[in-house]
Formats: sequence, structure tokens, C-alpha cells
Amino acid sequence: MIEPGSGILLIADPFLKDPNFLRTVVFLCEHKDEGSFGFVLNRVFENTLDELVPELEGYKIPVYYGGPVQLNSVHFLHQYPELIPGGQEVLKGVYWGGDFDLLVKLIKEGSIDKNKIRFYIGYSGWGEGQLNDEMKEKTWLTVKATRRLIFHPRHQEIWKDALRHLGGEYEQVINYPIDPQLN
Repeated sequence: MIEPGSGILLIADPFLKDPNFLRTVVFLCEHKDEGSFGFVLNRVFENTLDELVPELEGYKIPVYYGGPVQLNSVHFLHQYPELIPGGQEVLKGVYWGGDFDLLVKLIKEGSIDKNKIRFYIGYSGWGEGQLNDEMKEKTWLTVKATRRLIFHPRHQEIWKDALRHLGGEYEQVINYPIDPQLN
């Protein structure tokens, strides 16, 4: 296992029962002593972007449930450092945030490929030492993120594909039932 850090995926253990993270993959954007944060990649939110951002009326872009923290905030990951200034590079070619007003303008102009940007409502956060404790409890598997997994065209396949990315014994886990007692 790789240590948690920026650009790492946290893959929920197949038997994790926490409803916020059941069979999720979280892209870690920051991991420091004082805390960590990232975004759940594989849960679509019930509203589209135009329902959350009035300036984008008519732009039915999917929004993902980033996590249970600050569900009144919209975040984004993108591959457009030259068009959207102010973003923070988390992984080579993957940026978190940037000038949102300019992004709205670029979307309206049709300058943004929807496959190279993801929007999230809320985020996943851990306080000081919390994620390290969860790692000791084997709540998460870790693997280096890839752009393909972050911007995966089929969100429902991300958890399985992330486990495949780990390879070996983890590929067996893909087909485990959520509750083995029901098997």
C-alpha cells in the first residue's frame, strides 16, 4: 500500500459499512498533519450543475457527491491550467479549483470539454490523525491516481477499475457482495 498523500486514491474496503463511503473511491487532494481532504469520484449527486449555479441555466452537467462535508459548496477538478488560472495541481495534469467566474464564461462559450472537468458538491475531510487511524484499521486501500480513473466516463465502474488498478489479489474483491452473510 502507498501512504496517503496528494494524488492518491483511497479505495473503500469492500466491507466498509459507513454509508458515506460504501464502495467509494476518494481522490485525495491534500494530506497534512492537521488534516486531509478529497472528493468521492463515483457518486453522482441528484442535481445537475445548472440547478446549483443559476448562471449556468440550461447546462445539464453532472455533479458528483464529493463527500459529507460542506454540502453548500461546489468544487471542481479539471485538466485546463492554461484556461482556468488559480487552480492547484494535485496530480500531473489534474488541477483542483481556479477562477470559477471565468469557468462559467468558458462553459457558456463551449470552450470546455465535459470529459475533462468534474464538479463536486461538498468534500470528504479528515481531522488531524483521523485518516492515519483509518489506514491502521484497514478501512482504505491506496493506489496512485490516474487521470483515467478521475475523469472516468462511467462513474459506476470507478471502484472496480481502481481495484483492478491495484491488481493481484484485489481483483478477486471486485465481485464480493456488500454483506457476505447474505451470500
